[in-house]
Amino acid sequence: MSLVYEILKELSTASLRYKGNRVNLFGIPKFKSYSRNSLSGTVSYLNKNCLIEKTNEGLRITRKGQKYIKRKIDSLRQFYFKFDKDAPKNLIVMFDISETQKAKREWLRWHLKKFNYSMIQKSVWVGPSPLPKEFLDYIKIIKIKDSLKTFKLARGYDIKK
Repeated sequence: MSLVYEILKELSTASLRYKGNRVNLFGIPKFKSYSRNSLSGTVSYLNKNCLIEKTNEGLRITRKGQKYIKRKIDSLRQFYFKFDKDAPKNLIVMFDISETQKAKREWLRWHLKKFNYSMIQKSVWVGPSPLPKEFLDYIKIIKIKDSLKTFKLARGYDIKK
């Protein structure tokens, strides 16, 4: 997800403060992996677009920011289905999703990785079958079904060859 989403998500959930910095339960500063310039620029962007506001206590998420978070969370559903690590990779998934639907394309790749699929090319993946029914139903709902093709293999694909 984007840094904008990460910052708004953190502001919308409770967290601890230590010496003026937000920290997790272990006392480790949040956003440690981002540079100071990146954080500063993003906070400035959030403030300019009225997604956050500065108060006496620090930064606070606005109603517009809360709607942004809700829209992001509701936009693409998450699936928690796990195939066995040693399940035969006998399904090829190919897709051609346009640049205008980049978020859906990245969502699909993320889920294929989660389902223990292996990338052959960016839009060609091989993994266990069948894909979960709820997942396939959701692909129809978000209107990328016509951009996706699946092919059942006669025998499992060996990635190592």
